[in-house]
Amino acid sequence: MTTQLIENFKYVSCQLSNGVGQMVLNRAEKHNAFDEVMIAEMIQTLEHFAHNDECQVLVLKANGKNFSAGADLDWMRKQAKMDFEQNLADANELAKLMSTLDKFPKPTIALVQGAAFGGALGLICCCDIAIANERASFCLSEVKLGLIPAVISPYVVRAMGQRASRRYMLTAERFTAEKARDLQVIHEINDDLEAAAKPIIQALLANSPQGMAWVKTLLSRLEDGVIDDATLSYTSERIAKIRVSNEGQEGLNAFFDKRKPNWISAQNDSKNISAQGAK
Repeated sequence: MTTQLIENFKYVSCQLSNGVGQMVLNRAEKHNAFDEVMIAEMIQTLEHFAHNDECQVLVLKANGKNFSAGADLDWMRKQAKMDFEQNLADANELAKLMSTLDKFPKPTIALVQGAAFGGALGLICCCDIAIANERASFCLSEVKLGLIPAVISPYVVRAMGQRASRRYMLTAERFTAEKARDLQVIHEINDDLEAAAKPIIQALLANSPQGMAWVKTLLSRLEDGVIDDATLSYTSERIAKIRVSNEGQEGLNAFFDKRKPNWISAQNDSKNISAQGAK
């Protein structure tokens, strides 16, 4: 059964079904371009799903032909008239959106069709998994307007690497889904985005909610690539702590008892896989 969780949003719709939350950009007539209203709605949606134990996986997608054209033109006109402090407050909201998605405590999947420009590329790079269709195209076009992709840059550079980021942030070239896959912006290309996502979602829903949340915090801690005594101590502490946790104990005992762990719903037997909330 599908439940509409948040109503009366102008540009974002969301729903929860069988453990899967969906955040849908719903401004197709404007190619799902961002403005301050859409950004605020996305932040609220993410915060809602983050604290909803019934949501185990989040899918980010968009209605219409394009995922998102980036910044809305009317929003950009407003920014051009703002002073520094107003622009800083405005940019901080976009930064909050990117950080909230990047640190979302559950697996996230972006399904990308058509154009994904500017800030949209940031959203994709903040997600754990990304799938695009054949006609998807990507662009970091900010320098064409005398601007820079500043707020999204930490996430884009992490995905693409410094070398590729230098090229595409400086040239503002469009690149294809195939190139995006080569650059590790997306993981796979499939014109049936929902079908491609289905086995990934099923795999995620079979996993320990706590384990997946801890994997995300672990990877965040290891982003700088430094392997020193503090890193070794942290990783040892993490595995020891999760082994003695309730969910860690349940997972180990279920494995040795040759049974399913209790976070997998009985509906799994009928291939309608869902999961209970993390303990």
